[in-house]
Amino acid sequence: MENKIVVAGIGPGNEEFITPAALKKIRAAKFLVGGRRALSEFSTANQITCAITRDLDTPINFIRQKIQLGEVVVMVSGDPGYYSILDLLKKNFPPSMIEVIPSISAMQLAFAKIALSWHDATLLSFHGRQPARAALEYSAGKILGLLTDAEFNSATISKILLDCGWDKNSSVTICEKLSYPDERIFTTTLDAAANAEPVKHCILILR
Repeated sequence: MENKIVVAGIGPGNEEFITPAALKKIRAAKFLVGGRRALSEFSTANQITCAITRDLDTPINFIRQKIQLGEVVVMVSGDPGYYSILDLLKKNFPPSMIEVIPSISAMQLAFAKIALSWHDATLLSFHGRQPARAALEYSAGKILGLLTDAEFNSATISKILLDCGWDKNSSVTICEKLSYPDERIFTTTLDAAANAEPVKHCILILR
């Protein structure tokens, strides 16, 4: 029976949001892969670890080597099925080798924080990419949930949306540092957000 690559979602950040199933796998792992912050929070001295950085060849090669010796657990922020390293793993390893443990994404938490259903929302990511303009264009009743990064932040994205036909008075909720003690959630207008100090690595919800 081949060893598994277990892709474990660790939630939006605060350990309170990680599932018992994911935590059990992480604690039992001999070989553990994850971002530097996740490794500092969850790894132990007896685990062999590899950090996920911009150099994605390193963790892939680490997994190729260690999977011959036993199970490898890969920690990912949020939910593995939502803009994570899962797609890269599937390009390098057969699906039969991959086991996924889902979790709560920052996007889910953002919608929950403002008590808004997200089943009809358009969910897109500006994190290291730019969505097609057609997906961003305004339409009546549209709800938009957006992941951001440093370059595509609350200000730059707001300007893009104004150019895509959204009214300057459209409501935009900015969710920053979700699940952490210094979490900040506030609602403003699209025009105000476009001209304010940018908030980076946050969630934007428009409606």
